Order: sequence, then C-alpha cells, then structure tokens
Amino acid sequence: MSNKPLIMVVEDDKPIRNFICISLEAHGYKIMETPYGKTAISLVSSHNPDMIIMDLGLPDIDGLEVITTIRPITKAAIIVVSARGLEREKVEVLDSGADDYLTKPFSVAELLARIRVAFRHLNETVQHPNELSKPFIVNDLRIDFEKRRMFLSEEEIHLTPMEYKLMMLMAKHVGKVLTHKFLLNEIWGTFSGNDTQSLRVFMANIRRKIERDPAQPRYILTEVGVGYRLVDE
Repeated sequence: MSNKPLIMVVEDDKPIRNFICISLEAHGYKIMETPYGKTAISLVSSHNPDMIIMDLGLPDIDGLEVITTIRPITKAAIIVVSARGLEREKVEVLDSGADDYLTKPFSVAELLARIRVAFRHLNETVQHPNELSKPFIVNDLRIDFEKRRMFLSEEEIHLTPMEYKLMMLMAKHVGKVLTHKFLLNEIWGTFSGNDTQSLRVFMANIRRKIERDPAQPRYILTEVGVGYRLVDE
C-alpha cells in the first residue's frame, strides 16, 4: 500500500475536489486534499507528495504564488487545472514551475492520462536514460543529455520535464519538421487528441527561455499548419 503514489489535490470547489479525489482513489492513488494554498505549502513540506493537482483561484492566496513557493522545495510534478484558459496565463503558469495545464472542464480520462505522462517523465528524469550520448550544440544553445541540462551562452536555462522532453525530441530530429500530431503523441500519448493549443503554449514558453526575440526565432522555427523544426546550423 505504501508504494502508491501520493497526490495532493488543491481545489476550493468542494464538488470538483471530491470528484477528482474519488476518481484518483479509484485508480489506486493515495490522496491528500485541501482548499487552501497556504495549507498546501505546509503539506508539501511535511508530506512530500509525488504529484500536486491544483486550481489557481484559491480563497486565501493565488495558485501562482503557491507554485512559485513550492517549486524550489519539491520535485513533485505540478498539474494545474483551471478555468483560466488564455494562452498568456498558461505560459505564466508553466514559467512559474508547473509541469502541465488542463483547462476546465476536463474528463477523468484526460486527467488520468496527464497524470500517467507526468509520472513517466518524472521517472525518466530520475533514471537518467541515455537518450543521446553527445551534447547537442547549435549556435549558443547547448543541451547536455547526460546531465539533462540546457545552456544558452553558458547560462543554464531551467526547463520543466515536458519542455525538456520536447527539446530532446527536436534535438533528436534536428533539421526535420516535426508535425503537431507526432509531437502530441510523443509527449502526451495517444490520448492527446488534437490539443495543439497546449503544444503552442509549451513551445511559446520554451521560446521565451531560449530566443532573444521570440517573434524572430533563431532556434525553433514554426512551419505554419504543419509543426516545428529545430535549426541545425
């Protein structure tokens, strides 16, 4: 029983919180729950959950403040579930340290799929698989696959697990156009459907981190209507 992953649910809407908790318990997860952001911060310190599912509109403090407070002290995956669906807000949430973002309303199947993917990425990070042996270098961008670290002009760039997975995929296929469908399947699996908005959000966030002028990208180019390409020179 102790091997069950512990998921903390931070949601002030009681019916939604109950719905999430019951669904997750039915699928073998251990659950902690709270409607309050400050309590969530305390629980992270005392119970060290494996994953955190949280809303942004909490009654005491904003969910963004919770994320920025707990991110330095936990390696738990953070999945935000929120009615705030604007791309700008999604980017802000991911940039604050969240690993994924689900816009309400969502199905249990989609939430469970995102949880499985997040746990898989966490496990890959821990195991340090030998994805690519040599560092990837193009212009001022360098990815050290052995250490799972990325640098721009020797300054380290922090990536979330999913952002790293995207960069790794594009580096593996450098110079090639990777279609939306290919990237979605690789990152979120077969349940991804046609969620190109989430993909755009992740790409926008990566660009903000590595491009001096995201409107005139040097590294990740958009092939309109098709996908993305990481430049090879």
